[in-house]
Amino acid sequence: MQPLDVILLQCDPGAAKPLVSALGDSFRAIHQVGSVGEVRASIAKHRATIAILDMERATLSDVEGLSREFPAASILCIHRCADEEMWTAALNAGARDLCASTDTRGIIQAALRTMSGTRSAAA
Repeated sequence: MQPLDVILLQCDPGAAKPLVSALGDSFRAIHQVGSVGEVRASIAKHRATIAILDMERATLSDVEGLSREFPAASILCIHRCADEEMWTAALNAGARDLCASTDTRGIIQAALRTMSGTRSAAA
């Protein structure tokens, strides 16, 4: 079963374009937004099943709040300097996974994994 919609909050427009294109090969619709408030509105509007959050735009408390408010949506966090400490903190806040924002293939694989409800074993 393919998720219907993915919400993407990416702080780097140059990195967002190829990611949106690559995600489009695996998911029906990708909605790029510019703020956590827009993430919230887009999840509600599109009934998105996955939200990909750049941790340079979102905080751990944002991840926590979105996870609580939208328990059916899987939160995937990305960061250009993802490390084990950040990965653990993101998971504790309710994220399903954390990937390096430059790892397009890893982001897509993590998004696809979230459909099965499993969490990643490594950052």
